[in-house]
Amino acid sequence: MANRYSVVDLFCGIGGLSHGFRQEKFKVIAGIDIDKSCQYPFERNNQSKFYHEDLSLLPSDFVNNLFPCDTIRILVGCAPCQAFSTYSQKYKDNNKWKMLYTFGRIIGETEPEIVSMENVPNLKNYNDGKVLNDFLEVLKKNKYHVNWKIVDSSQYGVPQTRKRLILLASKFRKIDFVKPTYIHRKVTVREVIGHLPEIEDGETHPSDLLHRARKLSPMNKRRITATPHGGGWKDWPEELILECHKKETGKSFGSVYGRMIWEDLAPTMTTQCTGLGNGRFGHPEQDRAISLREAALFQTFPEDYELFDPSTEMSTPKLEMHIGNAVPVKLGRVIAKSIRKHLKQHACHS
Repeated sequence: MANRYSVVDLFCGIGGLSHGFRQEKFKVIAGIDIDKSCQYPFERNNQSKFYHEDLSLLPSDFVNNLFPCDTIRILVGCAPCQAFSTYSQKYKDNNKWKMLYTFGRIIGETEPEIVSMENVPNLKNYNDGKVLNDFLEVLKKNKYHVNWKIVDSSQYGVPQTRKRLILLASKFRKIDFVKPTYIHRKVTVREVIGHLPEIEDGETHPSDLLHRARKLSPMNKRRITATPHGGGWKDWPEELILECHKKETGKSFGSVYGRMIWEDLAPTMTTQCTGLGNGRFGHPEQDRAISLREAALFQTFPEDYELFDPSTEMSTPKLEMHIGNAVPVKLGRVIAKSIRKHLKQHACHS
């Protein structure tokens, strides 16, 4: 199969989606991303070539020429999704949604046999659904069979409350999603990070440079200490509560400064997931926010996945952004499994 099918990953980041395909024995030919700092982890872990390019300026022939001759071409990607998130709806100058049109342009001009697109659920509502519908029109015009739905990642073993819009398209027939395997139980916080050694805020474990937690201010240290397991700022004494949370508009943000629950899912990992005040990112017991290692494990990266170049200085904000932006590896594997099953059924004689 590795010689028959080839994958190119657009907006590849550090390679979460590609690694899912690699685990399913697909040959990932290349990844393309505008962020050059993604090159080391992508290439190191996926035995694939990284191209530092702005896809909005890249000719489609460049992408098409990456595919070896006589292979079934699989084009996958997660266009930057900040424009579609609920958080960014207030920003009128956010033009990142245009990258989905870039994705559509490349599909229309190269017509790979298989396409997969992953994004946030709110894409279906953004601009009254126009952006998604325009993307679907490109696929329809080029005679793809399309299947898309909102997927609960936790039903496939991703230990987060993470829902994503997944689209699969084929020149052969409709691609069916593989059935969820974790409907009756979820992978819990304890299962994922319970084995890691304890660290303090501001500390890096000597045997694992990624097991590093942000240093808390004295006030935030008091706040996390006052937060019970599964609790949040509503459990604090009055003198610790922020003024914004005392207002009516701030009372709905109950998860910020919260602790995770051992026997529950983690929240969705974001690009600020190691910051205590950015969501329910407090460790269930230790008085700190989660470490980079813990965030990577919640994104289902293997512990031996090399996330940074050891010859360079490690940047916590950059790594946090890379981890939060990634497609969870297990979700990438679900996409790859669905495509593999489809190809065995419908492309074996093509």
